[in-house]
Amino acid sequence: MTLTSFIAWIAAAITFGTIIMYGSVGEILTEKAGNLNLGVPGIMYLGAIASLAGAFFYENGNPDAVPWISALIAIVCALIASFLGGLLYSFLTVTLRANQNVTGLTLTIFGSGVANFFGGSLVKLSGGVGQISVSAASSAVRSTIPFLSTALGRVSEILFSYGFMAYLAIIIAVCAHYFLNRTHVGLNLRAVGENPATADAAGINVTKYKYTATCIGAMIEGLGGMYYVMDYVKGTWDTGGGLEALGWLAVALVIFTSWKPRNAIWGAYLFGFCYWVYLYIPSSIFAKLASMLGATNTTYMQNLYQMIPYLVTIIVLILVSKRKRRENQNPASLGVSYFREER
Repeated sequence: MTLTSFIAWIAAAITFGTIIMYGSVGEILTEKAGNLNLGVPGIMYLGAIASLAGAFFYENGNPDAVPWISALIAIVCALIASFLGGLLYSFLTVTLRANQNVTGLTLTIFGSGVANFFGGSLVKLSGGVGQISVSAASSAVRSTIPFLSTALGRVSEILFSYGFMAYLAIIIAVCAHYFLNRTHVGLNLRAVGENPATADAAGINVTKYKYTATCIGAMIEGLGGMYYVMDYVKGTWDTGGGLEALGWLAVALVIFTSWKPRNAIWGAYLFGFCYWVYLYIPSSIFAKLASMLGATNTTYMQNLYQMIPYLVTIIVLILVSKRKRRENQNPASLGVSYFREER
């Protein structure tokens, strides 16, 4: 493998990992409050379509569209849409005490359905499949840091050849880790997730913490959906269901990281490396493995390689289930609705 190919592999892994890092960190905040939200893919879909629609209606027919204004509109729209998704989930599970698993799965179906419906409508408005584009917003999101992107040669290619949202994801993960482990409010949030009855008896407003953590977590997940649209698929709409698959990987990454936002950084990039390995593995090894398995069509081998991150997830789930240390386990009240009358 050449150095150029290796750098390209790193870039692809980081871009891929950034999407699931947003989803994972948002879900960690949600689960730390005791809410198991399996609607992460749906919320990411809502953030994606809202950001695309906001930028599209600003740029459509506007030859003087300012890239950073378009990107800002996309961010605001993504935050609002994902916040509403988190608010809907909170209302159903916290206020109405609906089953969290069913509600989350329903939210995923709802979010993907709404997004693909409006995505198809935008495609028709723009003239057909492949015609929709929000190039101004996409270029702003993908623009690199001036000077640093070229100042250090190959090092700059590895570290500074990404848009600002790739670095924002790392900042959010670090801040979330500090918040959960070093602040009074963060410790209260963890107490709500571990034992809401005890937290309630100590004067902590359980409902407030659950609503706030879930809605903020959803907004972070929505940024992942926006990043997918604006950077990963470069300002268009993808009807292939790729975002849903990444949403489920984000949920799995929560367990992989043992509910620690800091671990989501390297974990997300590891998933990215595993996902794109089939493109950068030496052709001689590729051909040898194909012949060993009796595969005459290399597409079969590519599909096998694309299974690697999911296989890693399964292995991690098995290993995590065998861990005995309490700090590596999920919050004790995760997925359990709190009834104050039963305290």
